[in-house]
Amino acid sequence: MRKPKIAVIGSSSMDLVVTSNRRPGAGETVLGESFETVPGGKGANQAVAAARLGADVYMIGRVGEDAYGEAILNNFKSNGVQTDYVEPVTHERSGTAHIILAEGDNSIVVVKGANDHVTPAYVKEKRDFIETCDLVMIQQEVPEETVIETAQLCQELGVPLLMNPAPAREIPDTVVEQVSYLTPNEHEAALLFHGEEPATALKKHPNKLFITEGAAGVRYFNGKEEVLVPSFPVKPIDTTGAGDTFNAAFGTAIAEGMDLKESLRFANRAASLSVTGFGAQGGMPRREEVERGLTE
Repeated sequence: MRKPKIAVIGSSSMDLVVTSNRRPGAGETVLGESFETVPGGKGANQAVAAARLGADVYMIGRVGEDAYGEAILNNFKSNGVQTDYVEPVTHERSGTAHIILAEGDNSIVVVKGANDHVTPAYVKEKRDFIETCDLVMIQQEVPEETVIETAQLCQELGVPLLMNPAPAREIPDTVVEQVSYLTPNEHEAALLFHGEEPATALKKHPNKLFITEGAAGVRYFNGKEEVLVPSFPVKPIDTTGAGDTFNAAFGTAIAEGMDLKESLRFANRAASLSVTGFGAQGGMPRREEVERGLTE
């Protein structure tokens, strides 16, 4: 099977993760139990997941000219993600996420840093390359105007665009019309469609809007009826990155030419496997794991 060529336009960051018995209050210091740095960012997560699933992946993003930026680039390379279009920003630090895991929940402070330099102009510079791709993927950890530009550009070039509208924020109706595939979760869908009932929103966007419902699966309207593609039951260890794995797997399958329902089953299986490991990228499965899981 020919490897699909996928461009991922999005964020890359270094996650700084502290584990503690409890989170500190204002002005308080507490002792932590562990600390680690792990590569993250929704764009980077989706790029790594798609590469592990067999796609030929090119990341389009920015990092700082610093130690974190070097580590992010090395992580891409070790996972088979092409970094020709990840350019360093000399006057800005790499993006970081500062995460406290305590009391069964997390608190996160994100510093976008170099990710704010994934601008419309930066994407337009890659126009000729983007035209050669089978699929483009984008999320919302880059500036809103970059999402708008990318949707317009992909429509002009006739290149399918898969948009994962996370983190949640409103997007112009024109973007919804221009993208090929839109994959919000239930919360993001409510924001995007101003509280409209999911069934109504799905009918308005047949075979384009796919609302993920966690352990229940993913729902879409095929032009005749609403379809729920169920998830695969597993005992989760860490759900971080499950959504990114789903999107990467769905994009890879679509770019390979699988039909919608088959692509969604493939994506659900990949996402279910991802929650059985630790960390956003740590649990992301390889192609053979997903295919084996589909036949068991």
